[in-house]
Amino acid sequence: MLRIPTLIFFVAISISCSASQRTDGGSGLLPSGSAAPDLSGVDQNDTAHSLKETLGSPTVVYFYPKDETPGCTKEACAFRGVWKQYEAAGVKLFGVSKDTMESHKEFAARHSLSFPLISDNDGAWAAAFGVSETLGMYQRVTFLIGRDGKVLKVYDNVDPGLHALEVLKDIESLAP
Repeated sequence: MLRIPTLIFFVAISISCSASQRTDGGSGLLPSGSAAPDLSGVDQNDTAHSLKETLGSPTVVYFYPKDETPGCTKEACAFRGVWKQYEAAGVKLFGVSKDTMESHKEFAARHSLSFPLISDNDGAWAAAFGVSETLGMYQRVTFLIGRDGKVLKVYDNVDPGLHALEVLKDIESLAP
């Protein structure tokens, strides 16, 4: 009987369960009360956006793992479903993932998403907000930023289908 040696390969996969280091020197998710970072990015339509330009308006920045995955599609479509209410309230909304601008463009077109999807290829947005990464994808977390540019609320471990309404209720409770 011929014996073939068996080779076993072990692949170490880094799963981020610990707090991530932020660009401001802190660790973990950017907490409520913190100033939102001054970030800019380009959306699926090649339009530049800056968080600094959203001062004076409530702003929602939601991080999601990947375009076209079931949970991410459900979450994006839930935001699309209340988008007119967000617009009426003067809310700025940004979806952020590591996907390319081209992927965002296809995702937005396929699901009729009219809000900006920022391509965070270099990880600057995630690092500034302290969003961790697992298997090359961002955790699902949302930040509600007040008119003054400070984080009002951090939503982690969200239900993608109900989350957009939860954030909208919190926005509606803000003083004008």
